[in-house]
Amino acid sequence: MTSKRTKLQEDTHFRVLRLLQENPEMSQRELAEAVGVSVGGIHYVLNALIDKGLVKLGNFTAAEDKRRYAYILTPKGIARKAALTRAFLVRKMKEYEALREEINALSCELAATEATNKRN
Repeated sequence: MTSKRTKLQEDTHFRVLRLLQENPEMSQRELAEAVGVSVGGIHYVLNALIDKGLVKLGNFTAAEDKRRYAYILTPKGIARKAALTRAFLVRKMKEYEALREEINALSCELAATEATNKRN
């Protein structure tokens, strides 16, 4: 069974990889804001993704500030993003089904309560 912390970490990695694939020039501050974590947290996540070989650093040549980097997904990073996407989708579909069942149960309960109140 996957722990809550592992799921949260996988979700964060998934979101970061997805954002970087769409826009490799995003700054750490922009990434942090988009993912909803601190800049320090994003720095940690990016270093972990780089250490795992999922992302590589490239210079962002269009920027005047040559210290800016582009975070480029490696082929391994693209494959990992696909696997994370699959796992994310499966997990969210299960959550959706559970939520839908809960909504149906609550709707039936509410309807029964309202019917009982009308009779009284």
